Amino acid sequence: MVEELLRSKFLGALVGTGVGDSLGAGFEGWGRVALDKIEQVAQMRKTLTYTDDTHMMIGMAESLIRSKGFDGEDMAYSFVRNYELEPWRGYGPAPPHIFRLVRNGVSWDQAAQRFYDGGSYGNGSAMRIAPIGVFYHDKLSLLREVACESSRITHAHILGKEGAVLQACAIALATNLESPSALDRGAFLAELTDFAQDDVYRQKLATIKQILDNPDESRVVIELGHGIEAFNSVPTAIYCFLSEPGSFTRAVLLAISFGGDTDTIAAMTGAISGACLGIDSIPEQWRSKLENRHYIEELANKLYDLYLDTKKLGEK
Repeated sequence: MVEELLRSKFLGALVGTGVGDSLGAGFEGWGRVALDKIEQVAQMRKTLTYTDDTHMMIGMAESLIRSKGFDGEDMAYSFVRNYELEPWRGYGPAPPHIFRLVRNGVSWDQAAQRFYDGGSYGNGSAMRIAPIGVFYHDKLSLLREVACESSRITHAHILGKEGAVLQACAIALATNLESPSALDRGAFLAELTDFAQDDVYRQKLATIKQILDNPDESRVVIELGHGIEAFNSVPTAIYCFLSEPGSFTRAVLLAISFGGDTDTIAAMTGAISGACLGIDSIPEQWRSKLENRHYIEELANKLYDLYLDTKKLGEK
């Protein structure tokens, strides 16, 4: 793949997370939302302010760059430091407690299980996963391992970890596409199904195929979900991307239109779509309004440069 195209995909995944998150944030908890209503609200807003979804994605990218790859302890402290600087980003009740445990000396891979018996299966580790999805896009076995480990910091339940893995894999597969015209939706879903290790997600992926083959959007919320659980949101984001693989705008608007956990589902949709289509697919009127856009783009560029350096070392 041409280097500039791949760089654009790194940028698209990270900026796409932020744009989807910030656009969806104003509709969280709604029922169905009209597409023109979403566009109207986006046009009226002077700044697209992101939530904890993008805030944690930023922390993940910072840690990967600083550590030159995954380091669980460094990533956990990256989340802690960023939360302490901006605790108003809309964090749920669990992460602050987990962060305090880490700050008080509990191991990064044990704190979440101390707070949740058995671990959380929410979508919090999937929403932030874009940096891992692009950085390990050509090493899927390593991607699975790192996505699982990164999830353990806050979401240790198998369904939480598997949601992060599946979202990271979807981003990786989208990154590997030379163009949207190269997308075979059946093959994309088959590869995700082979990658999935839990029947809950395999069944959801089968449902995505059924809905795509016989379009009926009324089934999306009922059968795929739009909630905060990873298994009720990651499949919906994948569906939204596959429904509109050639348009970042339409994919993200569709994700928000289903209501529910709109910021996270749109963030995950934006990450996949941005990884597929690249940074230029994100409308300028949205991109220019994104809070801290230049810093997010800087992180994406540094992550891409690190990827190139790592790849060259591996080839020696």
